[in-house]
Amino acid sequence: MSETRERATTPEDLTRLFVERANARDAEGMAALYAPDAVLAFPPGSATVGREAIRAVCERLLLHAELPFTPEPPLPTVRYGTDLALTSTRAADGTGGRTQVVRREPDGTWLRIIDRPEIDAPEADGPEAGR
Repeated sequence: MSETRERATTPEDLTRLFVERANARDAEGMAALYAPDAVLAFPPGSATVGREAIRAVCERLLLHAELPFTPEPPLPTVRYGTDLALTSTRAADGTGGRTQVVRREPDGTWLRIIDRPEIDAPEADGPEAGR
């Protein structure tokens, strides 16, 4: 990982940095936002485990992505103690939402450890409608 890249000093920094690096077509920098053993629930229906595998997914994503990505407003961060947090956004692309479990590292920076970038929105006329 390049030492010149900005590192996340708050959980909320991770989403901003991901979008900035995606727009710069920096797959390595995107993957650097994940812990070495992180789990990414992407492509949909699968799990990608480990920073190197996540980098490969980011490379494929950038080949097909319509850039620039637009930052999505974050929902309130939920913290568990001082070292774990849940971050999320409502997806602007209609996929429902995005959620990440993030962990504070010993040096005080934050990395994603679990990432689900797509959560389907419930169907308006489905069995959960009206609840």
